Amino acid sequence: MRALVYHGPAQTSWDTVPDPVIEDAADAIVRVDATTVCGSDLHIRRGHFPEVKPGTVLGHEAVGEVVDIGADVHHLRPGDQVIVSSVSACGGCPQCRAARYGQCHGGGGWILGSLINGTQAQWVRVPFAEHSTTRRPSDLSLDDAVLLAELLPTAYEVGVRNGHVGPGDTVVVVGAGPVGLAVALLARLYSPRRIIVVDPAGARLQAAARLGADVTASPGKMIADLSEGPGADVVVEASGDPEGFVLCTRVVRTGGHIANVGMHGTPVTLHLESLWRKNVTISTGQVDTSSMPWLLEVMRFGHLPASRLVTHTFGLGRMEEAYEVFAHGATTGALKVVLHRE
Repeated sequence: MRALVYHGPAQTSWDTVPDPVIEDAADAIVRVDATTVCGSDLHIRRGHFPEVKPGTVLGHEAVGEVVDIGADVHHLRPGDQVIVSSVSACGGCPQCRAARYGQCHGGGGWILGSLINGTQAQWVRVPFAEHSTTRRPSDLSLDDAVLLAELLPTAYEVGVRNGHVGPGDTVVVVGAGPVGLAVALLARLYSPRRIIVVDPAGARLQAAARLGADVTASPGKMIADLSEGPGADVVVEASGDPEGFVLCTRVVRTGGHIANVGMHGTPVTLHLESLWRKNVTISTGQVDTSSMPWLLEVMRFGHLPASRLVTHTFGLGRMEEAYEVFAHGATTGALKVVLHRE
């Protein structure tokens, strides 16, 4: 089959590799009908994750058709249409039993495209298939479904839910990339008073406005605006930039929440000298995708127009081009890039 293979920092290529096979009785083989490029894939390609070894097929989000199953897989059949979660869950360890699948101690967690071959390929082996896939309803498009593999659960679980967004809140989202915009989209479900999205890229601010952000602003303007009141109830750091986190600490109100979603590849300063008496809650976390079934139903009933986050589509064979377009999203206007089976 063909797949995108990591060969070391700044080195990937669309190669011919062996087809995946059943290696464990809990495995399934899924034909990839749609996959995406994620910000964490860019971090891997830049060499920020030394645990990813050369020769690994990248990618951890997919939608497709089951083509083979292991002997212990009883609730899936070849021909089933499934969403492959970015997080693999053994289903039996204490973390999985508490629905903290991202912290799985039984061999799961974020392993696809990291510790084992991933989804940016024609086929993928899915470990713990019964706990790591969700049936795709026939009325849910590929582009909508693939956003449920990681993007929307990340924005909801790590951003909106950890940040305790509630009715009447002022919500600030720092970073208008795909995750930040998904946070703004999902925060709308909780009737906040306003959502302020901050990003230096004008095209991304325009996208934020189209998705319903009440205010899009430069950091200086936002700070001046919020300084006239108590500050933001919830601030979500979605940029992955150290200065973005510092900005969050400057605009959060006393007693407010900072939810860190961005993946930081470099050290970040925590200004406790200004935060220690503000009763601020700071949360971090890795997505569990436990919210996928709920988000799927919200999407099916028309309350989550998430497909507007998809700006570019490619055939699988154009994977390297898709990476370049996504990596330069501030200038290309790319938000979520989806690749379809050709």
